[in-house]
Amino acid sequence: MGETMKIRARGMRQSRGIRTTVAALAAVAGVAAAAVPAVAATAPASDTPRFLEPSELPPHPTSPWYAGPVTAGQPDPLPICVGDALPSITTHREFWTEYDTSAQQITVVERSEQRAKDFAKLLRKDLAGCAKKLMQQDPDITATQKYYGRLNVEEGADVYGIHTASAWGSSDIGLFSVGRDGTTVTVVRWGQMGNFQHAQVADFKATTVTAVNKLY
Repeated sequence: MGETMKIRARGMRQSRGIRTTVAALAAVAGVAAAAVPAVAATAPASDTPRFLEPSELPPHPTSPWYAGPVTAGQPDPLPICVGDALPSITTHREFWTEYDTSAQQITVVERSEQRAKDFAKLLRKDLAGCAKKLMQQDPDITATQKYYGRLNVEEGADVYGIHTASAWGSSDIGLFSVGRDGTTVTVVRWGQMGNFQHAQVADFKATTVTAVNKLY
């Protein structure tokens, strides 16, 4: 009888020990879980580059702008002129209106400032040769381009215009900019049906300045 009571007493002590251990683990897990959002909440907002909002795009005369979410990865389809150079670490956001006007912001955060300089240089080179490349790829396309100069924002931004006309009658105008802030490179693209006369160059330059300034 005494032996039985001793066994039961040992079992009760073991049971209480197990319950105590489980409670302690739960408490630690609760503290750890609570600590995660606290760390995330105190992380500096500048760690992640910010994107344009619809209201910051060149104004459309008859339609508001709409925006999709900021999305990790390369855009699909890839944009003309700059698409081939985009790495897998690209992040992008799509914009559109109720008519045939669209826009896009593409951002890449490089590992070093030198890599960002080299990447921006590559994008500028691709844009400088874009019209020629488009015509080589498609004989039914006539492409012309303009360089609209460099903007004094952060480490600078360059603005280009590309007009394409097809043998079947389509005519499209696109504006592109490449800007850099430290290790981050951003590309802004705007396009619609039309030609250089329809290009909202001044508004697009203002959008580019905003895009580069608000990265961080």
